[in-house]
Amino acid sequence: MGEAVVELKNITKIFPGVTALDSMSITLESGRIHGLIGENGAGKSTLIKVLTGVYIPDKGDIYVKDRRVKFSNPLEAKRMGITCVYQELNIAKDLSVTDNLFMGEYVKNKLGFLDYKFMNAKAAEIMGDMGQNIDPSKYCGQLGMGQQQLVEIGKSILTDAKVVILDEPTSSLGSKEAAALFSIVRKLKDKGKAILFVSHKLEEIFELCDVVTVMRDSKHIVTLPSSEVTKDRLISYMVGRTLNNLFPKERVEPGGTALEVKNFSCAGAYKGVSFTAKYSEILGFAGLVGAGRTELFRGLFAADRRDGGEVFIDDRKRDIRNPAGAIKNKIAFLTEDRKLQGLVLSESIMRNICLVNLDALKKGFLLDRKRMVKQAEDCAARLKIKTDSIYKLAGELSGGNQQKVVIGKWMNVDANIYIFDEPTRGIDVGAKIEVYNIMTSLVKQGKCVIMISSELPEILGMSDRVIVMRGGRIMAEVERSGVNFNQEDIMRAAWGGSLQNEPI
Repeated sequence: MGEAVVELKNITKIFPGVTALDSMSITLESGRIHGLIGENGAGKSTLIKVLTGVYIPDKGDIYVKDRRVKFSNPLEAKRMGITCVYQELNIAKDLSVTDNLFMGEYVKNKLGFLDYKFMNAKAAEIMGDMGQNIDPSKYCGQLGMGQQQLVEIGKSILTDAKVVILDEPTSSLGSKEAAALFSIVRKLKDKGKAILFVSHKLEEIFELCDVVTVMRDSKHIVTLPSSEVTKDRLISYMVGRTLNNLFPKERVEPGGTALEVKNFSCAGAYKGVSFTAKYSEILGFAGLVGAGRTELFRGLFAADRRDGGEVFIDDRKRDIRNPAGAIKNKIAFLTEDRKLQGLVLSESIMRNICLVNLDALKKGFLLDRKRMVKQAEDCAARLKIKTDSIYKLAGELSGGNQQKVVIGKWMNVDANIYIFDEPTRGIDVGAKIEVYNIMTSLVKQGKCVIMISSELPEILGMSDRVIVMRGGRIMAEVERSGVNFNQEDIMRAAWGGSLQNEPI
């Protein structure tokens, strides 16, 4: 065991109508990676914000190296050596990689000017250590979400922190980037840093963490060495029940062609992409970060431009020029970036859930508020959105509960084609099963479901057919019944290798 760096003892934090932390205790030790898991609403985000000085606890004590402290703001926590890489990106997209990394920590030369030669070299070194050959003068807005996440992580590497908190750090990363991140985290551990690693991916907990703490209903449930606990046991601690089937896949006979895409292209993103999607099936799209999957479907939904290509729905060519046109053609698109593209954070849960279904909620020329309330309450109950009121602002919810609101918004649309881009990112195990059940329900209703996911177990567990992309092109297509429907072959295709038994 290492030296206790930070201890929280009997921390309680109460918000109006909600006890976010209930006598919660945790100890972070030097040279150890401490996993933290729990369902959405368990109190993990509140715990992180207490540790970083964002929230002041109502009861309990915080100790840094046996010294009792009280943080009034995040700057005080940072000065005590506590840093956090939050799940929601905090990137200045109009600034360069270097400026984002050194923001607040700029280095000056002997003449008193900003030493960009040194800072650019250091930025390139940090990003290179994470497997990213990125020009440090490039604007962060030009990077994909995965690379932006790595810039966030790079910020903490620059500071001489005693404690590094990583809140769902791999949520936007592919397998290559995640492996590089794990290597960096292990190096931080070897340097004696105390790491708090928050993740919904249990395989990451077992691969990386020395010890794991489980939270449920705002309380500490158990802390155990990760080597002494099983996945099923952790799930049982986390949700208070046993989950027998993580991927509740049901076989449904595929129907006719719902969507056909021909020769879709967009310079720098994807080129010559053609595929079909059927009714009553889940079509999975796999690939590494930067493969062009998200860009392809944003182009299909007309949220971004495309240079060429044709769209056929029910064998009829459609001219989709904007998202409103896509919705009119009964396409629903759950975007990967819930914060910037999926939600209006300054509006209530109710308004967000009803946002794309307003025409159906009209009573004459006005909106039928009673129907809006009922729709929002039914949706919140069905998706188990943890909130004390549907009038609460979406921006005040945890990341996982925000994701549920986005899903709920599209569940209220009478669409025939549902595109789910990273639908379970930042969602706990129990909520993931609820999302999978929703997908299965849609398929059983005869809908077409397209799922983009960076989690191969999810792709394999739920898809009827998988298309693998790399560098903006389709590399392989595999059927659930085919011999190549396995993690190794899908990853081989994602890396550019060929499959012997399936056409590419």
